[in-house]
Amino acid sequence: MSQAHVDARGGPDLPSRISGGAPADSRAPDDRPLSEYEAESHAAEASFRVGPPTRVGVEIEWLVRDESDPAWPVTGERISTALEPGPMPGGGRISLEPGGQIELSSSPQPSLDRCIEAARLDVALLRDTAAEAGLVLAGAGVDAYRAPHRALQHPRYVAMERYFDRSGHWGRIMMCSTASIQVCVDPGDDSPGSAGIRHRWALAHRIGPVLLAMFANSPHHGGRSTGWASTRQLAWSRLDAWRTRPPEHGADCDPRESWSRYVMDAPVMCVRREEPADWVIPDGMTFRDWTRGALDPAPTAADLDLHISTLFPPIRAHGTHLELRMLDAQPDDGWAVALAVTTALLDDPTASARAWEHTEQLARSAAAAPPYAWWLRAARFGLAEPLLRETARSLMAAALDALPGMGVSPQVFTDAVEFAYRYTDRGRAPGDDLPAAAAREGIRDAATVR
Repeated sequence: MSQAHVDARGGPDLPSRISGGAPADSRAPDDRPLSEYEAESHAAEASFRVGPPTRVGVEIEWLVRDESDPAWPVTGERISTALEPGPMPGGGRISLEPGGQIELSSSPQPSLDRCIEAARLDVALLRDTAAEAGLVLAGAGVDAYRAPHRALQHPRYVAMERYFDRSGHWGRIMMCSTASIQVCVDPGDDSPGSAGIRHRWALAHRIGPVLLAMFANSPHHGGRSTGWASTRQLAWSRLDAWRTRPPEHGADCDPRESWSRYVMDAPVMCVRREEPADWVIPDGMTFRDWTRGALDPAPTAADLDLHISTLFPPIRAHGTHLELRMLDAQPDDGWAVALAVTTALLDDPTASARAWEHTEQLARSAAAAPPYAWWLRAARFGLAEPLLRETARSLMAAALDALPGMGVSPQVFTDAVEFAYRYTDRGRAPGDDLPAAAAREGIRDAATVR
């Protein structure tokens, strides 16, 4: 979990201040062209750096609103000027997303409790700084009020917008109107057990749709109900399937080979060009095509790394860590519960074994269904779907049993128990609290968004 973080939409942060764009273009020391074989090897090895699972990190995103009116536009300039808190007490980094969302990337920590403690320090400072500027950090998966508007002008985001505009409006919603929690855990080692990368890769995909449903928190967008529990995940599902759907992840799958094929066969979103030239938007060219001469000049390792950063599956291989990206942003300090539950299910051996067992029926059902079907059912129905509801209850019980032994504070454990009682045990998620608030704020019901 490197502190040289690159966010899901691709914008690196800068340690000295909030940044909305990439730093000055830099090429890898080795600029020589990559062969197809070299690109495959680089994608496989660089994305899974093995070792015993010991570290955890979290990336927390918020929508930024004016405290007097949640529908009022807030410019990127206002946000970047206001939210410059200086060095973060917990060691995290701050970045600005394309639509003006704020992201905190925690420092990687050797345990769950230390990760939560460090992130809490940074979150408190950010909230205080925002309040002084008349801004609110809103924990919701999608903006319920404002239309998507890109606040950043870096060539990367211009190119992304042009690429996604080819297939409709969902790309702008994803870039500018969504916020999430991303849990970062070690990939694991090469052992055959629960600490091995094969098991952790498969288990992360098995629990992913259930976590999506448990923490769904985005039922409204554009001033109306969408009919989806997670409109944020709906937006992702409407984008280029080659870069947003999961790669192969069965129990017998080799994660390195699966990820390498996924990378090589995904369309290239954009190719860097020196300013003032616009970045190139290829038409359907995969990275494999590029290594075979489809575009001059031939790609380098830097081009491959850029391409990998534009792939957005629910679980992404990041070299030093796996990034679980299916969680909607949560209200208040709900991010800590989402982080604790997810980490417990992957890192505690007993909880991991129980999670595997409890997801067996779901995994069999998913194997017989069209690809991505259960991710869509989770986004559409949340815990109203019976199998997801029952599986979620079992996973939450396993996580709660594990958390005291993982050293979390009494407050975190109490918050997780209260979350289970208020939501999971009752077949509800945080987004189910929003209709009453939406009615007070004038958000209307509407036909399901398709």
